[in-house]
Amino acid sequence: MGKQLTILHIEDDKVDSMVIKRAIGKLESPYQIESAHNGLDALMLLRGLSDIKIKRPDIILLDINMPLMNGLEFLKELREDPNLKDIHVCVLTTSEDEADVKTAYEYNVAGYFIKPLNISDFDENFQCLDGYWQRNCFPS
Repeated sequence: MGKQLTILHIEDDKVDSMVIKRAIGKLESPYQIESAHNGLDALMLLRGLSDIKIKRPDIILLDINMPLMNGLEFLKELREDPNLKDIHVCVLTTSEDEADVKTAYEYNVAGYFIKPLNISDFDENFQCLDGYWQRNCFPS
């Protein structure tokens, strides 16, 4: 079992958020999950400008299609901030738009994943992500 990692999950859809938290909760590795409902809220949390205080995340799980500040706008701001630019980001979205994928990788995301339609597929996807994170991003 690896060290406990903190995930900031940025997602505006409450159902998707619950499904993703449930899938992460089933993993062997321990994770602390923090949430934000859009890119603007997430930046305020990360910059300490919110009433809510969170630990700096090891990983950000990011949706693309959100109100106020979408995922790509968030990525641009994150990568321009010298205090935040090195945080690992994985995009988890319904957007299969090639321009979104290309832009996300231009902002150095660690992965771009299309949300599965089947809930059990979330569990499989997170088993794979957990193994990847534990081996490659945060080795013991």
